[in-house]
Amino acid sequence: MSSPASDSTRAPGVPREFATTRWSVILAAGGSTPAATDALAVLCQAYWYPLYAYVRRQGHAPADAQDLTQEFFARLLQRGDLGTVAPERGRFRAWLLAVMKHFLAKEWARVHRLKRGGATPHVPMDANTGEERYAREPADLVTAEHLYDRRWAMDLLDRGLTRLEAESAAAGKADQFAALKF
Repeated sequence: MSSPASDSTRAPGVPREFATTRWSVILAAGGSTPAATDALAVLCQAYWYPLYAYVRRQGHAPADAQDLTQEFFARLLQRGDLGTVAPERGRFRAWLLAVMKHFLAKEWARVHRLKRGGATPHVPMDANTGEERYAREPADLVTAEHLYDRRWAMDLLDRGLTRLEAESAAAGKADQFAALKF
């Protein structure tokens, strides 16, 4: 279900179920209720791979990109930054990418001033799947920002198609969906 705020950010003619930004989820994730945990899981799942691909496109090795993406989410949640976003302040994707760029710049500075052995180990999030998907990305001259937007859009379409397939199956129209899918 979307809130009135998410409807105002929805493009004309786009069904409510496929709104590009689910502000109700984003705003809920900034809270401290039990529903915030579910909202955080939805956001992390939706944005982890586009951010991971962005970090990889910046030249980081797979393991480093996994660690940086995980650390980015951990710090974002730890500091409560999601409580500062609002629909009237702009697109969430743009805000998230700007925060990631700032995080990467600060991490670069931190790493370059560390003495030997000063780093702490990180546990990667969905490491194998992320690198497998990244390896299939075409090598081209597209900017990392463009790739981030493209990956986010493709993930959104994949989730919508999966949902439509499930609804078709529940309505007894799985064969019709399969015939129309391609």
